[in-house]
Amino acid sequence: MKKLLFLIIGILILGCTDHKRTSVNLPKPLETVYIIQSSELSKEDYHNKVLGALVGSAIGDAMGASTEMWHRDAIQLKYGYITGLTPALRPQSPEGTWDNNLPDGSTTDDTRWKLLMTEYFKKEKIQPNSFNNFILDYYQQEVTKLQDAQVLKSTDVFDETVEKVDWIKEWARVSLAYNEGDSSYQKALNRFYGGEMSCAGQLYTPMFGLIAETPEEAYELAYEHALFDIGYAKDISALVSAMTHVALRTSDLDSILSTINFVDPVGYQNSRLVGRIALNTADASINQVLALKRQAMFDSTFMQTDTTRIPDGFPNSKKQWVLENKIFEFLEENEKEIAFHAGEIWQILITSLVYSSGNFEQCMQFIVNYGRDNDTVAAIAGMILGAKYGFEALPTDLKTEVLQVNREVLGIDLEAMADGITKLKFSPEE
Repeated sequence: MKKLLFLIIGILILGCTDHKRTSVNLPKPLETVYIIQSSELSKEDYHNKVLGALVGSAIGDAMGASTEMWHRDAIQLKYGYITGLTPALRPQSPEGTWDNNLPDGSTTDDTRWKLLMTEYFKKEKIQPNSFNNFILDYYQQEVTKLQDAQVLKSTDVFDETVEKVDWIKEWARVSLAYNEGDSSYQKALNRFYGGEMSCAGQLYTPMFGLIAETPEEAYELAYEHALFDIGYAKDISALVSAMTHVALRTSDLDSILSTINFVDPVGYQNSRLVGRIALNTADASINQVLALKRQAMFDSTFMQTDTTRIPDGFPNSKKQWVLENKIFEFLEENEKEIAFHAGEIWQILITSLVYSSGNFEQCMQFIVNYGRDNDTVAAIAGMILGAKYGFEALPTDLKTEVLQVNREVLGIDLEAMADGITKLKFSPEE
């Protein structure tokens, strides 16, 4: 006992002795930006990529338009396995098609949001207040039409106008509250589409990836404009913007996916106990797909217990269908309360990109045949892959029909939109 006491006293004396101590500071890594190793895009290359992103997104939207919110069993029962465009045989709705039973290549609100964003980019200031007022201006424009003499003379025209108001009014409620202040804004935001973590921002934030100068700027622009998102949905909305920008700069899918690891200006990954949910979800999806692919390749028992019938029109082998079906089952295990939950959209997106290895048609087919909110997921994936490959490399039959139907039937000129964005980028003063 005495020895222990003397030892403690000795340590205390040494600690109090006045001597020059050596100070050692181990440096932290410097904060860096995500550098894309590519040369600056020429005007022609940029236009090709932007048009590819817009048309790729519209193709995805159109491929899912006929089966939006369907379960995969219902899709197989009616269509077999969808490999291309199908007529949008569905009643009109505010968030869907604005007319009944539209032809192949018709799109929904996912493409309408891209058109709205193209108009917003023409504004002098790209900032949250301007965007919020842009939404309100559009809402007030549509409300004003309800008093137009032509509308009042026809109940059909009146119904069409009301539908357009119905589409934007849920958003306008939040925008009005945003201008009133924090308390009102939080209340409106927390009841937006039932108070669930919807994928609102992902409908339009990939567009910021087309006009940003860096992945970090793409993220920050999207994050600031995700006025309708709550929680980690804002992070996801910003990530799809950054990934779209990276896709403009590289054709390497791993680099596009690595955006999730390296672009985090807000610091989600430092969240105590939880970390970055978007990254955790992406990692889980990537690991599951790679594990199943490896199993399909090397495990001789992979197909022994599977009795799933290959759907009509499936373009690949029995083993490929078993693999795809097992991935579908994995996604079903992680379904959220609503199909347009931001986390579910994100998980299907990452899963589809990895499963298809970035192949445009295979990615679109996987998403559309899985079902749920398939037009929105396919629109996001289509924009990323469209930016990656460019318009010229997209499937000829799909892009030709989507361009024509959107322009001639829906009044959405995707080529004019790409021209306008390119002009803003290269000749902003004109």
